[in-house]
Amino acid sequence: MNQNKKKKILIRIGSLRHGGAEKVLVTFLKNIPEGKYEIDLLLNLRSGKYLEEVPDWITIFHLSKGEMITTNRPWEIPEKAYRKIYQGILKLFPELLYKFILKKKDYDIELIANHELLQEVLNSPVKTSKKVVWIHNDLFSISKYTHDKLKAFFKADKIWVISEKIKKEFERLAATKEEREKLIRIYNPIDSDEIVKNSEEKINFDFPGVKEKTFVAVGTIFPQKGFDRLIKMHKRLLTEGEKHKIIIVGDGYDVKNIENLIKTLKVEDTVKMAGFQKNPYPFFKNADFFILSSRYEGYPTVLFEALTLKKPIVATDVSGVREILRDGKLGLIVENSEEGIYEGMKEFLTKPEVSDYYKREISNEELPFSLENAVNSLIEILDNL
Repeated sequence: MNQNKKKKILIRIGSLRHGGAEKVLVTFLKNIPEGKYEIDLLLNLRSGKYLEEVPDWITIFHLSKGEMITTNRPWEIPEKAYRKIYQGILKLFPELLYKFILKKKDYDIELIANHELLQEVLNSPVKTSKKVVWIHNDLFSISKYTHDKLKAFFKADKIWVISEKIKKEFERLAATKEEREKLIRIYNPIDSDEIVKNSEEKINFDFPGVKEKTFVAVGTIFPQKGFDRLIKMHKRLLTEGEKHKIIIVGDGYDVKNIENLIKTLKVEDTVKMAGFQKNPYPFFKNADFFILSSRYEGYPTVLFEALTLKKPIVATDVSGVREILRDGKLGLIVENSEEGIYEGMKEFLTKPEVSDYYKREISNEELPFSLENAVNSLIEILDNL
């Protein structure tokens, strides 16, 4: 390939709604030198708070428009069915997508920033492009990912993984040296200056009084994040006389179940659902502690955000946590269970010296990420494909 010719890159993701993978992708796009590549961004659904942050020089395509439909209300069913059928047809006949929507067949690189789009990139009619999969989750902790489904990722040319744990799992699965060489451990770009700046924004939210400590949890509300476990252990601690409050920031398809659990346990006064927040960082800043109650993760970017804002962290022992928290030096790592969450919260509530210790450690530590280094590393990888 002519070295002076710009590489043409297609990047695919479901949408640009709130979420770690979406935030990381847009942060990367914002920090690529303008015009370095010809980039097309293809969204299954053109929606999300990060849409407005995509640089103007990147062309955005979409399969459907509008907000995500997570319920089955009668008037929503036709649109939901139409989207599913339409996207299903384009998945089955990718030539139609490239001929009538993208109108291109000359990409040098096709990258999916959502592992669930694996078949879409593998079935691309552009046979000469390099196929790259960006894996943000610990797929080995998800039951639907069988041995054969995991092996299918090796059909791609490169597999970007965001933690050492995931890389080691795939290395064990690799049958050949060629498969192992497809694996690349990358570091997600995080804009710490932007996080600090945005945390200063004034928000209209009734934070609990100073007498009661507050845990904040941030993430898409679905079972992976374990908010149900968090609320149950919150209730248990209240029953034992440990007063505190919880703020959950985010939305998702499991909101109704979480709201029903809050009512069932009669903790409406102590658990506050803040909903979707375009800028969640003031919630980090105004809380006493950050808690990650996830059942599984890939490399939870949200912990970097909490560290940037110097918040003591309780986190379940899922993929990426030990790397980010330096094996417990920068935060309290607990068993991945309800009991673990309970013990971690109790430790912070009954032993203030523990959270004070983590505050000091975080303040004295040079945080293990750099926006510039992460972006330059990803650019170098793309240049060498």
